[in-house]
This record gives sequence, C-alpha cells and structure tokens, in this order.
Amino acid sequence: MRTNSYHTIIVGGGIAGLTAAAYLTKAGKSVLLIEKNEVCGGLVNTFWHNGFGFDAGVRALEDAGIIAPMLSQLGITLEMVPSPVSIGLQGDVVNIDTVHDIAHYRDMLIKHYPQNAHEIDALMKVIRAIMKDMEVLYGIENPLFKDLKKDLGYIFKKLLPWLPKFILTIGRINRMNRPVEEFLDTLLSNSALRDIIAQHFFKKTPTFFALSYMSLFLDYHYPKGGVGKLPEAITQKILAWGGHIRTQTTIREVWAHSQTLIDTHGASYTYENLIWAADLKTLYRITHTDHLPASTVQKIEKQKEAVMRSRGSDSIFSLFLEVDLPVEYFGAIAHGHFFYTPSPQGLGQTYTRELETLLLAWESTPQEELWAWLERYIELNTFEIAIPALKDPILAPQGQTGLVVSLLAEYELFVKVEQSNLQTLFKERLESKIIEVLTRSIFPKLKAHILHQFSFSPLGIAQRVASSEGAVTGWSFEYPSPVVNKIQFSDRSVLTPIPRVFQAGQWAYSPAGVPMSILTGKLASDRVLKHA
Repeated sequence: MRTNSYHTIIVGGGIAGLTAAAYLTKAGKSVLLIEKNEVCGGLVNTFWHNGFGFDAGVRALEDAGIIAPMLSQLGITLEMVPSPVSIGLQGDVVNIDTVHDIAHYRDMLIKHYPQNAHEIDALMKVIRAIMKDMEVLYGIENPLFKDLKKDLGYIFKKLLPWLPKFILTIGRINRMNRPVEEFLDTLLSNSALRDIIAQHFFKKTPTFFALSYMSLFLDYHYPKGGVGKLPEAITQKILAWGGHIRTQTTIREVWAHSQTLIDTHGASYTYENLIWAADLKTLYRITHTDHLPASTVQKIEKQKEAVMRSRGSDSIFSLFLEVDLPVEYFGAIAHGHFFYTPSPQGLGQTYTRELETLLLAWESTPQEELWAWLERYIELNTFEIAIPALKDPILAPQGQTGLVVSLLAEYELFVKVEQSNLQTLFKERLESKIIEVLTRSIFPKLKAHILHQFSFSPLGIAQRVASSEGAVTGWSFEYPSPVVNKIQFSDRSVLTPIPRVFQAGQWAYSPAGVPMSILTGKLASDRVLKHA
C-alpha cells in the first residue's frame, strides 16, 4: 500500500491543529491535517437545525491579545460583534457591559445575602485587583503573533514597558493558585454565598483564573454567522496555501521509530514532524516505542503513566431549544450570553459529596434516590444560556429563537446511566426539569412555546471530539496536571518525550479555551519551523 509522506502531519482539526497547520502551510511546508469528524473546528463549531443556528461548543470568543493578532497575521477578516454577558440570581439580572457594572453585581449579591455585605465588599476588592492584573496579562497583542524584527515601535512602545508589569502579575497569579473553593472559605462565612460564586467554575479552578471572570466577560466577541466561522476561515487559508486536510479519518497507531501513522482504514503516512492536537491519552495509548533507545522509552513510559493517571476536566450537558418566541422576549430579560442561578441556596454538597456517594453505591441505590438527587441538582445549579440570535439575527427564523442551556456535568454519571440502560429516561427527566426550572423562574413563557428540543451529553462530547472523560477545557484541577500548566512556561507546553512529536490544544495548558489552543498551535508550529 502506498505511503503518504509529509513534512508535518497534524492530528486533530480543532482550533489548535488548524492554527498549527495554517502557520506551517503559510511557511511553505507540506502539511497534512487529519480530523476524525466531517468538518474541522472541534468544540468551536456552529451547526444548523430546522433553520436555527446553534454553537455546539464555545459560546463566544475571548480575544486575550491572541485571536485578533493571529487573524491579522494570517490575513483573515472576520466580522465580529460584542458578546455581552448577563449574570442572574433568582429574579434579578445584571448586565455586564462595562467595568463599572461590577458595582451592580455587588448590589445583587448584597440583596440576597445582606448579612454578608462587608464580606461581599472584600470579595469585590479582590475581583477588582484581579481585573487590573488581567489588563496587564492580556493588555497587549501577544508578542508571539508579532513580527518583532519589523515592528520596532511595538517593541519599544508596548512590549518593553509591559514586561516588568507582566513579571509582577505572574507573581500574583502564582500566589493565588489554590482552589477557589478554599480561598472563598477564608473570605465568605456564608456557605450558600460561597457556592453561588464557586459553582460558576470547574471544580478546584485556581483562584486567580476563577475570579478573573468579570474581565473575561468584557472581552467576549462573537463572529457574525456563529463561532464556526473562525475554523471555516482558517480551513480556507490552509487549503489556499496548499495544505491537505483529510476528514473522517482516525489514527489507530503511531510508530515512533519509523515516524509512521496508520489510520483505521489501514492507510499509512510518514512524517518528519508530528503535531498531536487531539486527546493526549490516545497518543500514549497507541504509540509504539519499538527500536527506540532505552532512555527515550523510559521517558515516554514515565510521561504515559502521568497522563493515564490524570483525568479530563468537568464536562457539560447542553439542551438545545427551538422556541416560538421572538428574540426581543429574551433580550428584554438578559443578554445573549447569560449565566443564571435560579436559587440563592447554592449547590452545597449536591455536586460533590452527594454525587460521589451516589456513584460509589450505584448498584444498590434505588432509582427514586437518583431522581431526587437530579431534582436538587437542577434546582440549585448555575446555567450558561446562549441565545445566538441576540448576537446575529440570521441565526434563527424570524419571530423565533434558539437557546442553548448548559450546565456542568460529571462524565462518570452518564457512563453509569448508560450502563444501567437509563439513558432515555434520564435524559427526558433532565431536559424536562431544566425547562421547568427556567419557566418557573426567569422565562415564564418558555415551556409553552417550545417547538423542538434535543440535547448533547458528556458521552456525546467524548465521542465527537474524542476527549477523555468528555472534557471541554483540559485536565481536571482535582488531579496533578501531567503537562505544563503555568502561563510563564507555556513555550514548553508543546514538548513531548516522543522524538519529533509535539502536542497542542486543549490538553496542553490549563485553563485552556480558544486563545490557549491558538497559542499552543502557534508554539508547536514555531518549534517545527525552528528544527526544519
């Protein structure tokens, strides 16, 4: 069988893989990008259903000083609109349009927890300090995406004055690296208030990145036509520069010594360089180390053990609703990106100890207890609600609206549900309860106007993007990270012990997201070009 040879093969057509492929094809290298799905983009994806445009993964794009300069370097023009965020608690909603709206957020919290007013003020002081640090962290265009030899003005007017501030900011970030739950324990005496803050984030998210959410909200933008326009534009550039993209293809074996890949159809490919922008556990699971030096094999096995011992971050459950109500109905309540908590009681132990007990005693737990737990979980949770047509009216039929309602979800729970053949009933109860809670609390007309509904679980995410445990951002903060996870060392995050193999994407840096996926894709391509 004919073997296809390339300077660089990239496995994984998410944003990281696309970024690496774009820069390498722009540099004139022979590149093959391999993607398991029909289209590239991964969790940056927009799809259409019954005339509604839905974003399947990320709901908006955070620039972070990375996306805009990357688009400029690649010669890509995307029409972007602001994607303002609202935060709601019970019947109250605060729109976060400017930095000054943090005062309204404070007032909303004090309204619900008046006895903790002084503690809330202390929390706001911390958030404001972090917002100033975020202005430094992402305050200039990332130098990795600038031609420093040609842009001396950037070096002397922006980069050099910024570097001392950046170094000081990194020090403060490192000092706020403990889990946000632990930090809030020292600041807030009200457990419900602590929950209301913490349940916006993945379990044990580092304090700095958790409490930077106000800054992130102000940096959200949305491409006209949906977030999927970003991978579409990068894909077009790759093809225009002579790159090759092979979709609906899965790699089943990596032979490190011969630098050969074999896909599930039996086709083989040889590479000078391999950039793995897919699930890292899969890479180590399918890599053969025969004929490599013993010292190299030892390093690979050590890293493999660390990767396999870790687990992916929290996953999400998403409910897609097609509603016979105009966007104005929803726009009068909140912005098109809405974090909403229906109850000020807080999750408490519902998503931690109660769920752990439920999973450990799964076989002996009566179904009634499962349904009772599910009721509590939905009643007390925080929802991320995206309304694409509030950002771009073409994303819904006239007079109608599409909603995506998401919440954090434990992958192992859905595995247990499927193993018990309860998936249909569980999904029905979960969807029904979400609709009931939202109708009763914030969107009173919702239930009566639903035209169609469907959902996507952590198992679906794992199947579609092949991420371990259905993770959506990277490694879980509950376990030691097997990869570089400090921003000041991000240049090392693309290295692996496997010869001529680099890594990029959602697994390479935590917390991840689109900017870090782009950053690691660019870092991986730079490493390849440096050794070319």
